Amino acid sequence: MSQFSGPDPRVAANAGWEDAPPRKGFFTDTSVCIGCKACEVACKEWNGIPDDGFNLLGSSYDNTGALGASTWRHVAFIEQPKQLGHQELGLSGVPAGPSASDELNRAGDEALTGDRSMLGTDTTKVNLGMPSTTLPGAETGAESRTEFRWLMSSDVCKHCTHAACLDVCPTGSLFRTEFGTVVVQDEICNGCGYCVPACPFGVIDRRIGDRSTTKNVGIAQKCTLCYDRLGAGHKPACAQACPTESIQFGDLEELRARAKARMDTLHEAGVPEARLYGEDPTDGIGGAGSIFLLLDEPEVYGLPPDPVVTTKDLPAMWRTAALAAVGLFAGAVTSFLGRRR
Repeated sequence: MSQFSGPDPRVAANAGWEDAPPRKGFFTDTSVCIGCKACEVACKEWNGIPDDGFNLLGSSYDNTGALGASTWRHVAFIEQPKQLGHQELGLSGVPAGPSASDELNRAGDEALTGDRSMLGTDTTKVNLGMPSTTLPGAETGAESRTEFRWLMSSDVCKHCTHAACLDVCPTGSLFRTEFGTVVVQDEICNGCGYCVPACPFGVIDRRIGDRSTTKNVGIAQKCTLCYDRLGAGHKPACAQACPTESIQFGDLEELRARAKARMDTLHEAGVPEARLYGEDPTDGIGGAGSIFLLLDEPEVYGLPPDPVVTTKDLPAMWRTAALAAVGLFAGAVTSFLGRRR
């Protein structure tokens, strides 16, 4: 019988896979992510995913913004005016200007009021905090120094233990693999989009674009955890390409233990804000197949703090609907019999 909530250690077996291997997953350690986006590039190259624009968003050093049908891995750049725990950054006395995000946001605000000088459309020199050969803040002096840190995180589909996208798919396009992951079958998906609002993380989406130049337009798309590579005994492309091993792949139970040990290490090093996300099998999705070590609240990274599978109450809803149908039928029969008298 299918479960809709709670721990499910035999998720692949319950999906019909006999002698399934240990469940596979990701552990993303954001504390060592350098924002290189090698995972994004590797994912696109291996899976043949079209580009989703090469323009900076204006709010960070990013051009993808969020997960979507054409972004199965997304590296977030989050700038905060604070140091990382008790660690010494080695920047004491070194001038540093306002954060890049503040400068860019100020430029956008000025543009909305009609003043485009901050956007560099005239000859006035404007410091947008972008990389250059000049020492940041050298022109303003050390007194204007701003302490900040970068939080970088490579986000991906969570491959939930209880996946609402799979529950609501009417064609069986979404299915649970023998590795416990959730995959979309392109040739079966009819593009209905039921899975899109069902996902509590906003991961899955239908691809848009020109059908003559872009494949799978109108079809739901998301990370497959490189199902084809797993079948051949290889790592997913993103984990293979990550130069710092921020993205780790392996047996999910082993990754949970590894994530816990890493969190404990950071706590001992003076980073008390380090926390795990998605590792708890008793949470609202039965635990994720993609575990994250975060350095701040989940909301800072654009993640829901307490995700719940949206189909959790489906059995109760069906029972209520059935009782309502029986009541309507009984009322109709009573009315018909009363009219015959």
